Amino acid sequence: MDMKKRIHLELRNRTPSDVRELVLDNCRSNEGKIEGLTAEFVNLEFLSLINVGLISVSNLPKLGKLKKLELSDNRISGSLDVLAEKLPNLTHLNLSGNKLKDISTLEPLKKLDHLKSLDLFNCEVTNLNDYRESVFKLLPQLTYLDGYDMEDREASDSDGEVDGDGVDDDDDEGGFSPGFLFHCLNYWLFFCFFPLCLV
Repeated sequence: MDMKKRIHLELRNRTPSDVRELVLDNCRSNEGKIEGLTAEFVNLEFLSLINVGLISVSNLPKLGKLKKLELSDNRISGSLDVLAEKLPNLTHLNLSGNKLKDISTLEPLKKLDHLKSLDLFNCEVTNLNDYRESVFKLLPQLTYLDGYDMEDREASDSDGEVDGDGVDDDDDEGGFSPGFLFHCLNYWLFFCFFPLCLV
């Protein structure tokens, strides 16, 4: 299915301004470019274009509210300057499995002031000496590169978004996790009602 048809299908009788998340994975792009996506998607916050055959993101529309962009498993090799121009509030960018070879191709991402998380798994650039140090130096606004921060600490489950104090809320004040309470309830039900089945 081509991208235009897929966008039409994903709208499900909504107007573009109603859409906050748009997943177009595995559809076909025409000549390796984005098509059918317009600036009318003014409230779009999450866009996924995984494995759609993209060569370029040059005709990406301006999406001022977009925070997360998934572009993995395409054939993008550069021209990333359009991302800074069209997506000023981007915080998470996944470019894994693309044709990025040099640190210099990432230079335009310096203009993405809010970028916190960048993924480049399976890109040739990750094989360079001092790859991680070079990227963190080039993009000081980054918190996470390929899921880890500068000190090799893994990103939290909330996609690299941490609280101001960096502390996981689940452990606050020694409370029980919902999973633990669920297991306790299961055991209680089992021991209360199982003997009744034997009568």
